[in-house]
Amino acid sequence: MQAELERLDALLRAQAADLRMDDDERHELRDVGARVDADLLRYMRGRAFDIARDALEQGSARPADVLRWLEAVVRTLEINAVAAAAPTTAFFSPGDAAVRKLREMCATSRDAIDACVFTIADDRLTDALLDAHRRGVRVRVITDDDKRFDTGSDVARLIEAGIEVRMDASSFHMHHKFALFDGKRLANGSFNWTRSASTSNNENLVVSADAYLVRCFAGEFDSLWKKFAA
Repeated sequence: MQAELERLDALLRAQAADLRMDDDERHELRDVGARVDADLLRYMRGRAFDIARDALEQGSARPADVLRWLEAVVRTLEINAVAAAAPTTAFFSPGDAAVRKLREMCATSRDAIDACVFTIADDRLTDALLDAHRRGVRVRVITDDDKRFDTGSDVARLIEAGIEVRMDASSFHMHHKFALFDGKRLANGSFNWTRSASTSNNENLVVSADAYLVRCFAGEFDSLWKKFAA
């Protein structure tokens, strides 16, 4: 625990160096905040106030800059606190919000990831699945057989890495876009795991910990996994 506290403190101090929070720093702080529990979120918020107080007492920065930085930190951490408390949240594109959420869910999974997605061609999400696989998380993927041969498809990379992949062999499409994480969280919506889903399309991703929904989608995944075994 002490090492984690020191790491979080170092992150905040590094971000406070110029008392300006750019988009990369905001995303980094949000990603870290998504991985820690409520107690550590409170610790981070408290440390931000300590850092701001020190800067004001030392007179090393303009008060307006200190307060602006502190406000940005608190707001960013509050987003994580609200999301952690909410059983269901939503993300939209264009923009990287859905990708960041999926990557965070992959990074925090400990046992299993079951992804049932029409097409997988965004290297950021493929890398997240591969990282989980290398950590020992059981990753299973169901996708559409026709999309395997699309330009930019990452299905071959997943198979070569040893991830279990199954595809339908019918003349129709396996058109789902959902994923289950540790059998406890569901990500579902129109969002395909492609670059254009983030950069161009109007898409949605709903993330839920509702036990009934998770159970329903887990049943659908298992049914398709058996169906496409041949």
